[in-house]
Amino acid sequence: MDLLPSSLRKRPKKWLVGMEGVVSMFPSQKMKLHTTKSWDFIGFPQNVKRSTMESNIIIGVFDTGIWPESKSFDDKGFGPPPTEWKGTCQVSANFTCNNKIIGAKYYKSDGFFEKADLKSPRDSDGHGTHTASTAAGGLVSMANQLGFGLGTARGGVPSARIAVYKVCWYEGCDDADILAAFDDAISDGVDIITASIGGTSVNDYFKSAMAIGSFHAAIKGILTSNSAGNRGPELSTLSNFAPWSLSVAAATINRKFLTKVRLGNNNIYEGISINSFDLKNETFPLIYGGDAPNTSSQSRYCFPNSLNKNLVKGKIVICDVLTNGRGPFLAGAAGLVMKGRVVGDVVDSLPLPASFLSVDDGSKINTYMNSTRNATASIFRSNEVTDKLAPYIPSFSSRGPNPISRNILKPDLAAPGVYILAAWSPIAPISGVEGDDRVVNYNIISGTSMACPHASATAAYIKSFRPTWSPAAIKSSLITTAKPMRSDLNPESEFAYGSGLLNPIKAPFPGLIYDIEELDYVRFLCGEGYNTKLVQIITGNISIECPKGTNETIIIDLNYPSFALSTPASESFSRVFHRTVTNVGSPTSTYKANLIGPLGINITVEPSVLSFTSLGQKLSFALKIEGKLDGFLESASLLWDDGTFQVKSPIVIYVAL
Repeated sequence: MDLLPSSLRKRPKKWLVGMEGVVSMFPSQKMKLHTTKSWDFIGFPQNVKRSTMESNIIIGVFDTGIWPESKSFDDKGFGPPPTEWKGTCQVSANFTCNNKIIGAKYYKSDGFFEKADLKSPRDSDGHGTHTASTAAGGLVSMANQLGFGLGTARGGVPSARIAVYKVCWYEGCDDADILAAFDDAISDGVDIITASIGGTSVNDYFKSAMAIGSFHAAIKGILTSNSAGNRGPELSTLSNFAPWSLSVAAATINRKFLTKVRLGNNNIYEGISINSFDLKNETFPLIYGGDAPNTSSQSRYCFPNSLNKNLVKGKIVICDVLTNGRGPFLAGAAGLVMKGRVVGDVVDSLPLPASFLSVDDGSKINTYMNSTRNATASIFRSNEVTDKLAPYIPSFSSRGPNPISRNILKPDLAAPGVYILAAWSPIAPISGVEGDDRVVNYNIISGTSMACPHASATAAYIKSFRPTWSPAAIKSSLITTAKPMRSDLNPESEFAYGSGLLNPIKAPFPGLIYDIEELDYVRFLCGEGYNTKLVQIITGNISIECPKGTNETIIIDLNYPSFALSTPASESFSRVFHRTVTNVGSPTSTYKANLIGPLGINITVEPSVLSFTSLGQKLSFALKIEGKLDGFLESASLLWDDGTFQVKSPIVIYVAL
């Protein structure tokens, strides 16, 4: 079933409204890209147990394309593509596929190309190359970004194949192109889709190309793994949160970069950034951005074109906020010091020497500048150090709760997404700022975009052991095997990290799974209030009948591997969730329920013991939550334990926003 039939793709919008087969009308938006020590950090070493099926797994990468000459995509030792592969490669004068990159296509429905765009699947941005190699790149020794992160770069499933769907360009990612790519990926035969793409939150699943496309992929047996979004730390800022796809938050790894600023009075202050520039202790005059306006009153923020080039050229500029450095760089500044850093902030490479300081240290620099007419400073090359607090969720990672389905917990889990080293397009500026002419083959960047392919690779790893599992079964195993994270480091708790940190080594062997079939999603959509005709169109099933109105009971009874309950403040509540688990562990096993919950909240499970006599056997239980919330959020958990497998589900009770 085409998500966007070719007969409709070029018709004026007014022709489409009300036409048979049109699910919903929404403007084709420009979505955004969400910007390897990481695998070792989460306990997934090079010599982990592998399935011989891994080389038959195909990961579809929806992104900015790929740089096929990267060592990460060398096809030495690979045989021909799997027989189930039906896709093609858009070969051009400057692009060919191989037995690692087995397919590649590009999509540009509006036909408009910017100067920086390449009319081929080749990646001129770097983002797509980075995400593809994080998921399935081969082993490359001595990889580094200008000396930082030196080591072996590798993807989570290095033997898997890659199919490239270039839907993102200089100006963003069009909904129409995303839908067309889903159509192709489904018919091509991919096993997992990784899509580090997001935009603003929507209040309707069927006004989101990603939600529509991933729904069709799910009912065809393909799990879509999405980045949660980079609009944190505010609540309810998720970009991708449909219950049939995986929503991945970003977590830190045990690596960070500290960058010192030395003033002319020899006082030294330490900030953060990845600064590869070496000023060799040379000092430069300091100037406050607010004292160097061009024609803008916003020069203290150092926005592009806000600074007077004659005043800032050759000087280190002090800015009041975090910036990507483009403004000072284009104005000819020698360096950049930014103020306002708080715990959880992250800064990648900028196009000039830079450091991001705390408000307190920034104030001390202001005091120094006011004490002398000849204020100077130097910025040191960064030091790579161990982050002993990791893992925790950085401030940029979008938080829950789910903006539409308040009783479906999102994000689902967290994965490494900070300071990730992976392959890069050598024609792309490492800072993302045009004019930054440093050339690298591997880059270190951060974002939920980097977290997403870690989860996608783990889903592919599961698929290599469990080829018949449904997308929901794979997602269940990812969620219930995740490692707990610390709520004291993440005050939004499960709204920041979902069920916890990705745990690849245990993910294929969860013991029990919470499976979901197409009809379950249909009931869910009916419960959300979608009418019969719309659900029939989106599913292609004309026998479906939805009752009128919403039905919260149907929604909370979706067989999801986590539990969320939204409730009014200071009111008593009592809700029952019904779930069914399938035994995929030991043929004969007895699981006992262990509940951990806060005072004042009563949680019970009936039955509290599940006894299985065979693999594939299904047993059901009911979880009841009663009590009253005094604060905003309370966390609990349900653990099914048979002595061999521990199957953990988060429970969240919170006040409706």
